[in-house]
Amino acid sequence: MFDIKWIRDNAEAFDAGLARRKLDGMSAGLIELDKTRRDAETRAQEIQAERNKLSKQIGVAKASGEDASEIIAEVSRSKQAQSEAEEEARIATDKLNDVLMGIPNLPLDDVPDGADEDDNREERTWGTPPSLDFEAKEHFDLGEALGLMDFETAAKMSGARFVLLSGPLARMERALMSLMLDMHTTEHELLEVNPPALVRDSALYGTGQLPKFGEDLFKTEDDLWLIPTAEVPLTNIVAGEILDEETMPRRYTAMTWCFRSEAGSAGKDTRGMIRQHQFSKVEMVSVVTPDQSDAELERMAGCAEAVLQRLELPYRVVTLCTGDLGFGARKTYDLEVWLPGQDRYREISSCSTCGDFQARRMKARCRATGEKSTRFVHTLNGSGLAVGRTLIAVLENYQQADGSIVVPDALQPYMGGLKVIGGDV
Repeated sequence: MFDIKWIRDNAEAFDAGLARRKLDGMSAGLIELDKTRRDAETRAQEIQAERNKLSKQIGVAKASGEDASEIIAEVSRSKQAQSEAEEEARIATDKLNDVLMGIPNLPLDDVPDGADEDDNREERTWGTPPSLDFEAKEHFDLGEALGLMDFETAAKMSGARFVLLSGPLARMERALMSLMLDMHTTEHELLEVNPPALVRDSALYGTGQLPKFGEDLFKTEDDLWLIPTAEVPLTNIVAGEILDEETMPRRYTAMTWCFRSEAGSAGKDTRGMIRQHQFSKVEMVSVVTPDQSDAELERMAGCAEAVLQRLELPYRVVTLCTGDLGFGARKTYDLEVWLPGQDRYREISSCSTCGDFQARRMKARCRATGEKSTRFVHTLNGSGLAVGRTLIAVLENYQQADGSIVVPDALQPYMGGLKVIGGDV
């Protein structure tokens, strides 16, 4: 969310940032709406000041035995006028906030311009895609042949875009969660959190999922929402707080189930586990001072990359272009893992810096020791990693000709020493 004062002072830069997102300039309309709000507020204050003077005149008139009825009538009229001015200000404020809530963050200068994912900029690659001497299968073919990945039974219970994992594949998903959390907490020094999976409206407004993306969320009958990502509860830990800058950066990680309706995804990835209504993800969130955020984005991406490297999964890192950038992000690195079955890279993590965009919505500030003034914190979030997609990547990259799956060395301690899943299937 933007500061309207900043927009007034930087109207040209604001509109230029929106233009990079292929949006029309909005500064003029916002400034006019803000003027209406401020004029109404000023008028209400002036009426209040004038009424205070009239109230004193009533006392003087009564003390001198004069008729104060006309002054009293004027005071009554001023109350009505003030109420009308305050209502006009309230309506203008609500309109202004509604518009501001729907405006996406502005991209940083080094974000490439572009229309869609085809214009994303590749930054680096790691590892070499495996050279298989047989035709690579996709994860769902491998999992179903093993009898450990069941979409049909899941559909009977829950409908499309659900899966039932069993046996070694269920254990491998759990192993991946444990590996990621162990790495992030012991090697990357993130604080593990087990947050609620149900949140109020305010939490989703704070991180930017509401009001714009409500159709992609699941809501309960008692007005709680199932989280689409642990970013929501982890970031909202600091909502409404003033943090001591000496305690920053604050870094959190959590493994949660995530729930998304996948609105607008009809026809995309209809087979398999790529795009599910329910999936597990290990999330990372950092809350930092403004001068720490650039370095923190690089650090966060490095934490996610370390997991892929530990699993020896080939990947590449791309910077999202303006047309592919998420609503709340100023800059995003996508980590894309190689999937032999699809013969291409697919997203497995997004690491984003949001600047003070979320902090303004959450009213999260920080203050240096000994200082009276505060400033908004900066927030970052990243997948560390999407667990289901990591499972997919392991299945496809470690598949063998007979349909069995080699268990990566890093996972074997979490799998009871198991080295291969299946065989001759």
